[in-house]
Amino acid sequence: MLPPLLARFCGLTLMIQLAVRAASPSNATVEASFATASADFLRFNNNLNPVGAVALGLHEYDGKYVVPTAATNEAVRAGLMGFHKRFSAFDRAQLSPTNLRDLSVIENQIGTKLLFADRLRYLQRSPLAYADQPDVSIYLKRDWKPLNERVRDMTALLRLAPAHFAAAQNNLEARLPRPWIELGIEVAEATASFWEKDVANAAAEVSDPAVRAEFATANTAALQAIRAYTTWLKTERLPQATDDFALGREGFSELLSLEMIHLMPERVLEIARRELKAEQARFADAGRIIDPSKPAPEVFLAIQRDHPTEAGLIPDTRRNLEAIRDFVVDRKLVTIPSPVRAQVKETLPPFRATSFASMDTPGPFETKATEAYYYVTPTEKDWTTDQKNEWLTAFNYYTTDVVSIHEAYPGHYVQFLALNASSVTPAAKVFGSYAFIEGWAHYTEQMVIEAGYAGPEPVKHPPTSDDRLRIARYQMAQSNEALLRIARLCCAIQLHCLGMTVDQATDFFVTEAYYQEKPARSEAQRGTFDPGYGFYTLGKLQLLKLRSDWQAQEGDRFTLQRFHDAVLSHGMPPIRILRELMLTNSASWDDIL
Repeated sequence: MLPPLLARFCGLTLMIQLAVRAASPSNATVEASFATASADFLRFNNNLNPVGAVALGLHEYDGKYVVPTAATNEAVRAGLMGFHKRFSAFDRAQLSPTNLRDLSVIENQIGTKLLFADRLRYLQRSPLAYADQPDVSIYLKRDWKPLNERVRDMTALLRLAPAHFAAAQNNLEARLPRPWIELGIEVAEATASFWEKDVANAAAEVSDPAVRAEFATANTAALQAIRAYTTWLKTERLPQATDDFALGREGFSELLSLEMIHLMPERVLEIARRELKAEQARFADAGRIIDPSKPAPEVFLAIQRDHPTEAGLIPDTRRNLEAIRDFVVDRKLVTIPSPVRAQVKETLPPFRATSFASMDTPGPFETKATEAYYYVTPTEKDWTTDQKNEWLTAFNYYTTDVVSIHEAYPGHYVQFLALNASSVTPAAKVFGSYAFIEGWAHYTEQMVIEAGYAGPEPVKHPPTSDDRLRIARYQMAQSNEALLRIARLCCAIQLHCLGMTVDQATDFFVTEAYYQEKPARSEAQRGTFDPGYGFYTLGKLQLLKLRSDWQAQEGDRFTLQRFHDAVLSHGMPPIRILRELMLTNSASWDDIL
């Protein structure tokens, strides 16, 4: 029998052979050949990321993990290059619309992975890439099999933690970007706390003493390894830190092209600045309704002070979630294909440093553990009172409803419910466009507020003065979220193409999006390792343009529900592909913005 690490490496070598085999066997049609290539790429992806495969609901990967050694990383890159060559060989004119859609998301996936591997050199330069791995959280969150079996799987992963962090230290270069080191330390410390407390507490509930003992041994070694990694980052890498995190103009252009946005970064920045000014004007207009004597940021500051306490954050977030769902259903904004509700929970510790709120839905192939979690990031115990209050301002009652629209109804949760219920191919259920996924959720914020959320039904009575004030507060909250996403787009381009620093980006979020210092710095830091976080705005703008064009095409047949159901019926492709699938006028397909 091969040693475990060698066996995993040999498995990846087999996947490379799959990647480079002939694209079109002589006795197969192009369509069948594409289906084979797509299935091969799915297997390759699952083999290199078995933790992700488990999250998809593919439980033959339970308890598996690939240690990211230099040799493994090179094998993965070689496989990606092989698949890039294989998919590039297909003649697009011979592919069906369905396979063209799948080709677009597969090329997006391959291209993004190669971009991070070759241009950002992420695995050689980012401590953050290793800090929350091996990720055992899926085994804690979902109960597709008995706890003792899931603890055995967690034990199998944690046994590999020492090898994982040894590989990290071997892979990482001497001089690394400062924000990536700082975030890597923060996430690694949170992960250690998660393993020591939450994971260990779950394992303690197992009745079998042998399972508990095996877990304790593996967890102790894993904790020693991750803490040694954290110390190494602090003592060996942080003193030599640099500010060299930028993707560069050429790399950023490639990132845009992967989303089928064929515009130069400078042109996108022009669009972003135009949208920023327009959104600031909308923000100011709503502010004047509330208090015409004060500048809009001051008016919104008063709104932000109306926020939950630390203890009330989760129950208060939960409070209006059902009302939002009822509004979406009653107004027929989109079909919600499942009665299962999203559960509001605190963000798990390893993910708090990089997440304000998030949605965790069951994978498209999951049949048992179908829970969905809407995660909200709480304050931390070691924060000062001022830092806690700053953080909670972002969860003021009006903004929290807007965030719930984004994350749950009809944003991410409804989108993934529609995806899981759809008949699209496995590739279309697994791979998706960043701009589509986040653009949809961001688009729904504006759409729901414009549809009348928080206002009276017009057929019942005209709005009272109290109604107008409440509506204006929601408009300011929604507009503030839009300002945040536009500021992200502006900063992403400037951070990665124009030499903007983290301090300058922080100031930008404070002055242009009216954010407080602590969340503004978190946003600026995120921009250094997530250059695509401007796709929220670019996706939303593309969906608004598609809606306008589709409404003109459909005429009296247009309804929001028909449009949204159509958008969600095709998987998660780049929105440029949606234009081909939904618009009959081919001359308009490239007119994306």
